[in-house]
Amino acid sequence: MSLIPSFFDGRRSNIFDPFSLDLWDPFEGFPISSTIANTPSSARETSAFANARIDWKETPQDHIFKVDVPGIKKEEVKVEVEEGRILQISGERSREQEEKNDQWHRMERSSGKFLRRFRLPENTKMGEIKAAMEDGVLTVTVPKEEQKKPEVKAIDISG
Repeated sequence: MSLIPSFFDGRRSNIFDPFSLDLWDPFEGFPISSTIANTPSSARETSAFANARIDWKETPQDHIFKVDVPGIKKEEVKVEVEEGRILQISGERSREQEEKNDQWHRMERSSGKFLRRFRLPENTKMGEIKAAMEDGVLTVTVPKEEQKKPEVKAIDISG
């Protein structure tokens, strides 16, 4: 549940969520201002790619992260764990090389780097993290430790 509603892009965020290290941009989604209009298109494209969209869901067995990275090879993406429980997903899409004889009519595909970090909960199995890439979607699966069920013992009632 979001504490701060997002009116512009439908992205759910919670500034009090201990698992999210995303930074909130208060101007995200506003119409183009004069400052942004003077920004080169390559910088706007890079910033568009830098905000790779990630879904994080928790099942009874796993934490599952799905990252949209269309057009990126698995060799261009890194999944790392740093400082014990910080999951870091990063990558880069390079710009296509321009030849002298080429004439570009339109260049809309984004390029640049992205980096996202997530603080994982205590109940994760850090040594069993798996990642797979299929159809432009990176899926990172972080298994959870089994929760020990409290022992319930029936007591006979004498009477």
